Amino acid sequence: MLQIKNKFFEPYITKEELSKAVEKMAKDIRTDHKDETPLFLGILNGAFVFCSDLVRAYDQPCEISFIKLASYEQTQSTGIVNEIIGLNEDLTHKTVVVIEDIIDTGNTLEKIIELLKQNGAKKIKVATLFLKPTVYNKKINIDYIGIEIPNTFILGYGMDYDGMGRGLPEVYALKES
Repeated sequence: MLQIKNKFFEPYITKEELSKAVEKMAKDIRTDHKDETPLFLGILNGAFVFCSDLVRAYDQPCEISFIKLASYEQTQSTGIVNEIIGLNEDLTHKTVVVIEDIIDTGNTLEKIIELLKQNGAKKIKVATLFLKPTVYNKKINIDYIGIEIPNTFILGYGMDYDGMGRGLPEVYALKES
């Protein structure tokens, strides 16, 4: 059991399970993009650890960049997506692989896809380490999914609760009282 501020979290996904999911995703992306040099676009802050591990496992030429969008306050999505650090690459004629830590409703993803299309991306693929299929309500295809989870609040491996817990090497789930 782990306490962060006023919440308790229990172990949920091990380092080994995370590593296995990342390796499989890297292999699938490598297979699909063997004749390209994709731009991996990590979504900050939550995807920085996953993006780092995925790029190392990818083991092929690629570019990498980050943007920062925010839609969460503590454990709840606000439903409003704010762009904090924007895109500064020329995407014309590029294949972009969006790297998300977790997709739940898809509101952030929808904003990202709109932004990439406006900036002329040739092809857009989406990779997420975690997907909450019971709450995902957009029609955007998720090309690479590491692990499907229920609608549970998680932290660790880059994800946080109120700014804390990002450095944990495994994933913890909020313990309901």
